[in-house]
Amino acid sequence: MTATTQTVTTQGAEGATTTQGAEGATRTYEVRTYGCQMNVHDSERLSGLLEDAGYVRAADGETPDVVVFNTCAVRENADNRLYGNLGHLRPIKTARKGMQIAVGGCLAQKDQGEIVRRAPWVDVVFGTHNIGSLPVLLERARIAEEAQVEIKESLETFPSTLPSRRESAYAAWVAISVGCNNTCTFCIVPSLRGKEKDRRPGDILNEVRTLVDQGVLEVTLLGQNVNTYGVEFGDRLAFGKLLRACGDVEGLERVRFTSPHPAAFTDDVIAAMAETPNVMHQLHMPLQSGSDRVLKAMRRSYRSERYLGIIERVRAAMPDAAISTDIIVGFPGETEEDFQQTLDVVRRSRFANAFTFQYSIRPGTPAATMDDQVPKEVVQERYERLVALQEEISWEENKKQVGRTLEVLVAEGEGRKDDATHRLSGRAADNRLVHLAAADVAAGARPGDMVTVEVTYAAPHHLVADKVLSVRRTRAGDAWEARQAAPQRGNAVSLGMPGIGRPAPLPAEPPACSAV
Repeated sequence: MTATTQTVTTQGAEGATTTQGAEGATRTYEVRTYGCQMNVHDSERLSGLLEDAGYVRAADGETPDVVVFNTCAVRENADNRLYGNLGHLRPIKTARKGMQIAVGGCLAQKDQGEIVRRAPWVDVVFGTHNIGSLPVLLERARIAEEAQVEIKESLETFPSTLPSRRESAYAAWVAISVGCNNTCTFCIVPSLRGKEKDRRPGDILNEVRTLVDQGVLEVTLLGQNVNTYGVEFGDRLAFGKLLRACGDVEGLERVRFTSPHPAAFTDDVIAAMAETPNVMHQLHMPLQSGSDRVLKAMRRSYRSERYLGIIERVRAAMPDAAISTDIIVGFPGETEEDFQQTLDVVRRSRFANAFTFQYSIRPGTPAATMDDQVPKEVVQERYERLVALQEEISWEENKKQVGRTLEVLVAEGEGRKDDATHRLSGRAADNRLVHLAAADVAAGARPGDMVTVEVTYAAPHHLVADKVLSVRRTRAGDAWEARQAAPQRGNAVSLGMPGIGRPAPLPAEPPACSAV
């Protein structure tokens, strides 16, 4: 089923193209994003491509002309969630002349033609390797009046070469690689994203400099496995060199990266983190399990002592480093003894926080067909014990921050209750969430500005700073203010990452799917 309203592309007064319907109204779009940071980064590119083609972001509460699903395939029931959402849109599309629906991302790469077989009202299906094709495929579907399915088996264009509609004026993702060369038995990413492809360092640094020129203060270097960056052009020390090079970018105040693999973590990266002033003393490094037997079954090419050794060396070089992790509970064959070993590593690691996951079958992965799948009730009980332990550790570690002076990058949308309490929130250098007192709004701080504060209270998952010592207005704050003067329609892309803290009762379907 395809759109029937004629769409034309016209040339605007400033040379920009505008996509319009038959009545002359500019066509609107919405991108719905599920999954990991790479998907969020891809969604910024999809939005940029559509706006470059003349579409505009749909306003809140408005039914868009084009809905794009950027999907994730790491949850067992990811397809049920997608088809449920598509089913909800079917009567809306039937009633809205000219509406189009596109499905991209990892689930589209995996299911390909199955999507239009099960949901024939979908207009476009595209994969992880050809996101740049979306505007053309939408137009082709309109003209041909039939669904367009285009899946590439290898990367067509590196995403960072495409137009982008960034969701933040002060912080940005910068992809340094795509794909993954690992073969973890629980993960489907390599088969959907392909082998690792690295960008040249000069291209990355040019993008970083451009972002800084636009007001960005913080960049996060992004890859499925950032510390194997350079494998494609034969430089195993390339990632540490890239971190140091970011230190030479004038105006760049914070550099982060996610996610490294413990097996490839080298001491030169630790040295680069410690010696480069704008590289933050914060590390997110997935553990997955503390049991060597389970790590072997997961095909994770490190063991618990190596993981703990990396943490020890990081803290020796940077005593203030905040370390976070990912952990899977209930991997096939996990025994109570295995789980106790995970708890032991958590106790020894003293993580600032942890993203904890209950194992769920990922169709197409080796673990999906393994014997000894752990009963759901056992997984749930272990999960609750792990979360309770980590919450206790997080609270103890956060209490150590009380009385300390921190510099906080004021953010937008970090605090769920900020609107109701009229407060500001932001991130400290170590990425801890800090809430500022409501009265501090009068100090003139804007998202993107830096605020020096004294921490007065600690909770397991955030800090409170009632004492503001100074406010530093920045170019990033200016850039945010300029955006408000010319507001853009619609909501920001949200990251569908799992929550931390004590688990709520499980819903019928998980709230989001997240790569681990």
